[in-house]
Amino acid sequence: MKIKRSYCAKFLTAAICWLAFSAFTGGADYPELNVTVKNTLDFDRSEVVTINTEKLSKLLKVASPDQIRVREVGKTSNLILQWIDHDNDGKPEELLFKPTVQANAIAKYVILVDGTTPLAESNITTYSRFVPERTDDYAWENDKVAFRTYGPDAQMRTEKKMPNGTLSSGIDLWLKRTDLPVINEWYKGYLTDPNYYHKDSGKGYDPYHVGASRGTGGTGVWEGDTLLVSKNFTSYKTIATGPLRTVFELDYAPYSHYGVKEKKRISLDLGSNFSKFEVFYTSSKKLPNYTMGITLHDKKGQENIWKDQGIFIHHETMDNTYLGEAIIVDPKIVTQAFANKSNIRDQSNLLVLTKPNKSAIFYAGFAWVKSGQVKDGNDWENFVKKQKQIINSPLQIVIK
Repeated sequence: MKIKRSYCAKFLTAAICWLAFSAFTGGADYPELNVTVKNTLDFDRSEVVTINTEKLSKLLKVASPDQIRVREVGKTSNLILQWIDHDNDGKPEELLFKPTVQANAIAKYVILVDGTTPLAESNITTYSRFVPERTDDYAWENDKVAFRTYGPDAQMRTEKKMPNGTLSSGIDLWLKRTDLPVINEWYKGYLTDPNYYHKDSGKGYDPYHVGASRGTGGTGVWEGDTLLVSKNFTSYKTIATGPLRTVFELDYAPYSHYGVKEKKRISLDLGSNFSKFEVFYTSSKKLPNYTMGITLHDKKGQENIWKDQGIFIHHETMDNTYLGEAIIVDPKIVTQAFANKSNIRDQSNLLVLTKPNKSAIFYAGFAWVKSGQVKDGNDWENFVKKQKQIINSPLQIVIK
């Protein structure tokens, strides 16, 4: 149904006219944007894509973000979408949705104004939050994986030899085998049973030890034969949680005689096994490198160091099941990579040294065989190689 402004002005009051325009969309007064999504790789893909709101100005001039919908051309159902407001000023800078595109093909979508059709919803989501009920963890997850790291209260408890302390800037892994959220459930269970999430009740568990190691994705500076690292994060900022992406920031106090100060912006998309780390760092003295790593635990695993590809993998067995971890980074910034095996507890890490340049971007993630996401080590290697292709060749978006 089309309702023209002249018709409203002539036959309806201003209030009724406003309601009419709010109730009916798709006419000449509501422009639509056509979106083409191109996949240049030889396998099917379904990934979160980002559109800057500047490209949506035609729609946002006549409608609010909560009236925007995204549909595949020729279909009537709405896709799940998410707005992200990075600076928390009430005006989102990005619109996210998750297209599906076949190998070496394109898919077409339309962005339109529709204030009547409900937004698509799902129980499958991304999530992150500060966790004061277990000192002060920060935890994040999606439908595939979960992670956590540690705050100043946990540090203080260790330094004062109090219970429940953790002194580490390493990244812990939670092994999920459900696509539903577990963070709130597992921490709630912790309140009555401190071992709650260390036991697999069917949704997964946390058998992964971090300690002073790098976990999977912790950072530092390699000097001589020592990895210099920060203590726990000092503050956090949750930027976004939602059905498609969670984003947050962690700040760290200066460490080492280099005075290294880090801010980490970490994001995790729905459907991805890899957290994206964007690290911004300063130092009081020139750094020899900026390093990221993966713990080698008992040193019984296997490492794949593919420096020319920017792929660094660790294979291990945990509680008699396979677990694969990996870091992916632009090979142009990698200067050296090696497995540092130490007799000191938690000091054995696969280390990736990069050229220091005030910031670094890398991806860190994992897959557990009981999740059904990989079958074995060979499967994980192929999985990581595919992820590297995805990073190098993002889905291409054209808006008209």
